[in-house]
Amino acid sequence: MIWAGYSEGYFPMTVYGNEVEWLHPRRRTLFPIEGVRVSGSLRKTIRKNVFEVRFDTCFEMIISSCIRPGDNWISDDFVRAYTETFEQGWGHCAEAWCDGECVGGVYGVAIGSCFCAESMFHTKTDASKVALCALVHKCRELGFTLFDAQIMSAHLESLGAYEVAHDDYMLMLKDALTRPTPWSLVGPPTTVGS
Repeated sequence: MIWAGYSEGYFPMTVYGNEVEWLHPRRRTLFPIEGVRVSGSLRKTIRKNVFEVRFDTCFEMIISSCIRPGDNWISDDFVRAYTETFEQGWGHCAEAWCDGECVGGVYGVAIGSCFCAESMFHTKTDASKVALCALVHKCRELGFTLFDAQIMSAHLESLGAYEVAHDDYMLMLKDALTRPTPWSLVGPPTTVGS
C-alpha cells in the first residue's frame, strides 16, 4: 500500500489519533538533486567533521526518534510499516553520529529514481541538516533524479527547497518510476505487510 500510494503521488500522515490519511497536495516540495543550500555555519560544521555520517545502520531508531510529543503524524503503525520498507530494501536513512551516539537523521523511501524524504530529527545543532545534505548527495551518486520533501516549510525553504505544481510533479514522478537505482523499487514489493 505504501508503494502504491507514493507511486500515485500520495503520502500518508496519521491524523485524529490513529487514523491514516493519504495526502496529495496541489504543490509539491522538492530539493535540487544537485544538493541542499549550505549556509556558512553549516559549511563550517561539515568541514570540521563534527558528525560522522552513516547510512541504514539504525533505521527503526531514526523513525522512532522523529516522533514528537503532541502535534505528531507518526504512529506506532508507521514505525512498523516503514521499518518493513527498510527490511525489503527500499526504506533508507542517513544518520549523524557524534561521540558514539546517533544525534540526528532523516528517513524515507525510494521508488524508481525518486527519493521521498519523510521526516528528520536532531538532538544536537545541525545534525539533521548534515544528514539531509549527505542523503541528497548519496541519492545523486546513486542516480536519483527527484528528491521529494512533500510540504514546504520555512526550514526546508532555507535549505533550498522549492515547489512545483502537482501536474509537473506527476510528470517527473512518472519518469522517475521507470528508472531503477541500487536503493529503490520500480514495482510493488514482492512481500505484503499486514
